[in-house]
Amino acid sequence: MLTRILSGDMPRSRALSLVLLVIFLCLAFAPFLFPGTRSLETAARISVFIALAASYDLMLGYAGIVSFAHTMFFGMGAYGVALACENMERGFLPVVVGTLAGALLAAAVALVIGLFSLRVRAIFFAMITLAVASAVAVLVSQLSAITGGEDGLSFSIPRELTPAFRFAEGKLLGASLNGKLLNYYLVFGGSLVIFLGLLRVVNSPFGRVLQAIRENDFRAEAIGYRVVAFRTLATCLSAACAALAGSLFAIWLRYVGPGTAMGFEIMIDVLLMVVIGGMGTLYGAAIGATLLVLAQTYLQEVMAGAAETTAGLPLLPDLLNPDRWLLWLGLLFIASIYFFPSGVVGRLRQARRPAGRT
Repeated sequence: MLTRILSGDMPRSRALSLVLLVIFLCLAFAPFLFPGTRSLETAARISVFIALAASYDLMLGYAGIVSFAHTMFFGMGAYGVALACENMERGFLPVVVGTLAGALLAAAVALVIGLFSLRVRAIFFAMITLAVASAVAVLVSQLSAITGGEDGLSFSIPRELTPAFRFAEGKLLGASLNGKLLNYYLVFGGSLVIFLGLLRVVNSPFGRVLQAIRENDFRAEAIGYRVVAFRTLATCLSAACAALAGSLFAIWLRYVGPGTAMGFEIMIDVLLMVVIGGMGTLYGAAIGATLLVLAQTYLQEVMAGAAETTAGLPLLPDLLNPDRWLLWLGLLFIASIYFFPSGVVGRLRQARRPAGRT
């Protein structure tokens, strides 16, 4: 089964296989390997953003579609769950209804945008998606009676997914056996299903056609493929998967707001994840999301420790001041793109090839 899912897109590098295995094991056993609220929050965020970055890579890396509306679809999934839980009786039914409604709405909006916009040149399509996403973000902020406006919505999820619910007494390897543990594995399992589903899609005949369109859309059209139809379908599928990731994020946070679900900063983060990891390979999305979320979470602490260690040296403590973490984060990303132009995955795969082989 696993071989069938991975067919055509095996890691093809021992180093890459090892990195992916470490990421998977760390996320799968995060509650037991890294006890503590902050570590679990980080692991859940990594899981969600792996699914979100993978869904964006389907558009950017495989279909060659540049879109700035991906966080809009992410937000539709998040708000779908929030509104359903807010207006329906507490339980699992509103979670399911909100998740499905958000995914269907995202796919429908993507269909409309695709049919009306994918015939134009790539840069114009990108600008159209940016305009639509900005308009929706403003609309969400203004509809305070429905969406909570800038304050967002806090909502109740099933009690079985909250820390108040305990399915066993005591702890297991430092982890409390409560609903939050179940919530984490819901997020992790859902993200894994989305990722594996997308991996199957890109390794299917449909995925091969998308790659052919990305390389030369005129040739693909000439041999009989309807380029607009394939691109539109890829956009709808990508949007639905982004909405599912948004639903998982909302279930985990039990809160949704314009900044957490529809902020343009999230769009930039997702773009960086895909580029750093390697476009056109979902493994790159997994690695890029992991690296970025870890850097955003722990870089300040690392810099604070480095500044304290070098306190007796001139200039270095000031350069390593934790307040300058965004500067160093930017420099790290510039360096990674310079030294890894094909992404981390591309670099690891190239390192495996014998000298002189292309």
